[in-house]
Amino acid sequence: MNFIGSHILSVSQFKRADIETVFNVADQMIPYANRERVTRVLEGAILGNMFFEPSTRTRVSFGCAWNLLGGEVRETSEVKASSIVKGESFYDTARVLSGYSDAIVMRHQVEGSVDEFATASRVPVINGGDGSNEHPSQALLDLYTIKKEMEGRGKQVDGLRIALIGDLRYGRAVHSLCRLLCLYDDIHFSLVSPPELKLPSIYLDEMKSHGHECLESAQLQSGIAHADILYVTRTQEERFPSKEEADKYKGLFRLNQTIYTENCEPNTVIMHPLPRDSRGDARELDDDLNENPNLAIFRQTDNGVVIRMALFALILNVADQVEKTARDVNWYTAGRFSSQ
Repeated sequence: MNFIGSHILSVSQFKRADIETVFNVADQMIPYANRERVTRVLEGAILGNMFFEPSTRTRVSFGCAWNLLGGEVRETSEVKASSIVKGESFYDTARVLSGYSDAIVMRHQVEGSVDEFATASRVPVINGGDGSNEHPSQALLDLYTIKKEMEGRGKQVDGLRIALIGDLRYGRAVHSLCRLLCLYDDIHFSLVSPPELKLPSIYLDEMKSHGHECLESAQLQSGIAHADILYVTRTQEERFPSKEEADKYKGLFRLNQTIYTENCEPNTVIMHPLPRDSRGDARELDDDLNENPNLAIFRQTDNGVVIRMALFALILNVADQVEKTARDVNWYTAGRFSSQ
C-alpha cells in the first residue's frame, strides 16, 4: 500500500505488511503520546474533524493525535451544525472543507457515506465509522492491542483464540477486526451472540475462506472458555429500528469477575471498543472487573492515539521527520503508557 496521500476507508486496503508498517510507526510515537517528547512536525497543518454521529474516544483521540504531531484541529460535531441541513451535498461539502484542511476524519451514520465524501475531497480522508459498516482505525488499534497483550504473554497473533461477544450484527468495530484477523494464520473465533445479532454471513464466509475456525454460540460461559482474548461489545441501540427492539438484547450477556474467574483462563485478556454501557439494565462489562490486571480497555484507548498518529504521519509522509523537530517536555507528566 502507498500510504502517501491515501484515504483510509476500509481495512480491506491493508495487507499484512502494511499493518506491520503502521505498527512500527506507532511504536515510534509512544514517547510523544506519553508526553516524554514533543514534536512539531505538522506545525501549521489543519485537521478537519467531521463527526456527524456521537463520539468521544474516536473524535478526541484523532484530534489529540494530530495535536501531538503539532497540528491544529477544526471540528464539526453535529449535522445540524453544518450546511448539510440546508441541503448541501456531500460533494460540495467535501470540496469546500478539503480546501480548509490538510486531512479530514469523518464519521457518519450512513453506510458508504465516508466513501462518497472521499471521492470529492481534495485531501486524504480517514473513515471514523460509517453506520454499521466499518471502523478501520478502531480495528487497527484493537489488533495492535492484541499483539502487545499476546507478546506480553509469550504468544503471537497467529494461532489466536478470540471470543467476540454481544452485538456482532451491528458492531462495525467487530466487522473490521474480523477482516484484519483474516490476514493472520490459524485464528480460532468463538462468536457469542443472540441468534438475531449473529455476525453477518459476509464476514463469516470470509473468515472461513481463509481457513479459520468459527464456532457460533448463544451461551456465554461455554463461548469464553479457552480464549486468549474476550472482545466484548455493547448493544448498538442506535442501529436498531426502535429502542424497544434494542432493549430486548441489553444485558443479555454480562461479563463480571465471578463469570470470568469460573470460566476463563487466568491470563485471558478482556477488551471492549467502548463505550461500555454502565446503565443498570446493560452492564455488558461490569465495574467489578476494573481492578483485574487483564482488563485492557484503557490500554486500548491509549493505543488509539499512537495508531492514529501513525496513520497521519504515513499519509502525510512525515514518519521519518518526526524526530527533526522533537524535544523533551518541560512540564510534569504522569507517564500515561505506564498506567492501567
